[in-house]
Amino acid sequence: MATQVRGAARRAQLLAQLVDLLLAEGFAHLTLEEIAGRLRCSKSTLYSLAASKEQLVRAATVHFFRGATERVERSVDGVVDARDRIRLYLEAVGEQLRPASARFMADLADNDVVREVYERNTAIAARRVQDLITDGVRSGEFRDVHAAFVADVTAATMVRIQRRQVREATGLDDAQAYQELASLVTNGLAM
Repeated sequence: MATQVRGAARRAQLLAQLVDLLLAEGFAHLTLEEIAGRLRCSKSTLYSLAASKEQLVRAATVHFFRGATERVERSVDGVVDARDRIRLYLEAVGEQLRPASARFMADLADNDVVREVYERNTAIAARRVQDLITDGVRSGEFRDVHAAFVADVTAATMVRIQRRQVREATGLDDAQAYQELASLVTNGLAM
């Protein structure tokens, strides 16, 4: 039993280190051998996490977004004001993406398997924004808007941020872009 616990702890530690490595440096240029060397483990240890480099990168990306989602949700726990909830939610999304280097985001955009993880998380975030807007309209804190439309526009902007199109057009980094998006959405919903 103690061996299993240590093994699980080591795998969790390796996954966290892998996430940090990939966020900082991207992944397309790294071989499995280079990843093993950087993490100070064997390739067979990496194969215990996933059967291929692509699956390893996908597992790390899922792990990153799962943790990011939990931290974003914690940022709005206990916040009652609908405007503050949306602002804090979108700003927290941007803050969670701050460690992701331009190279990681470019690699993510170029890889169908990993991009799907990001797009799925973006869709979940858009539904969450829609729910927050709907709650704000119901409570009378927001003017009557079509919540699904506002969430769709928000999601489209989130995808543009992910694809680095907002950075190219405006010079804003991801966190700054999410702050501006939060301001735009919350001010647009005001009574």
